[in-house]
Amino acid sequence: MTMDIAHLKSWIGRREVVEDDVPGFPARALAATLDQELSPSSSDILPPLWHWIYFLSIHRQSEIAEDGHARRGGFIPPVPLPRRMFAGAQIEFRRPIRVGRRAIRESTIEDLVVKKGRTGELVFLKIRVDIRDDDGIALTEYQDIVYREAPQPDETPVAPTERRAPDWRRVIQPSDSLLFRYSALIFNAHRIHLDRGYATGHEGYGGLVVHGQLVATMLAELARKHFQKPMTGFRFRAIRPILDTGPFTIFGAQEESSVLLWAENLPGSIAMEAEASYAP
Repeated sequence: MTMDIAHLKSWIGRREVVEDDVPGFPARALAATLDQELSPSSSDILPPLWHWIYFLSIHRQSEIAEDGHARRGGFIPPVPLPRRMFAGAQIEFRRPIRVGRRAIRESTIEDLVVKKGRTGELVFLKIRVDIRDDDGIALTEYQDIVYREAPQPDETPVAPTERRAPDWRRVIQPSDSLLFRYSALIFNAHRIHLDRGYATGHEGYGGLVVHGQLVATMLAELARKHFQKPMTGFRFRAIRPILDTGPFTIFGAQEESSVLLWAENLPGSIAMEAEASYAP
């Protein structure tokens, strides 16, 4: 597939700004989706990664593409590759984001790189996100978005990765309702999370795909449950998709000032690895 790389790179520097009052309902709805009794109310601090259910881009229905995402070519460059994945992020928590306090998300396209991988062409998009309120920046996030070609019939899976013994673990059974509720919370109609026929027949997955953001949020919640200090940073990297065809397991291992986290899919292969960091 031929790409006009110079045209795609012209998106570098493009900005998107969204304001939000950070109301309580989305946080209460996410708590219920995660099967928690937590009920955030006005002035409460948002837990780490819960900012993803706020500051949403609202697109009209006529602006939605076949895959359920907004049509490319607005804020996001029109990369002509079929598969799109939120592949990772590095987040710095500077100050709390509070429920009921108006804030602004400013996103900037920082870089776009085209590479050739073992599965074909890849496009890596780097987006910087700053969330600020009247007191300044509360959070800075660098998002890694990856575009790739459709899977090949002879594509071989990545070998399992060895990992240290965990201190904590939790088994999660994904369901249609879980994926639907999280899709609704982030206002994301990407069909790989909702439409089994599309996910398996069009994009070549073995089932519905569990959102990378949802898995990362569950990992952060595992750390928050067992390591009760204010989180100063969080990073994650998605290695392979987690499907709804069986349970997956999340793990945590405590270090001196960090928590190592990872998720394994049904065959026992590492699907995501992450690290939560804390002040010494």
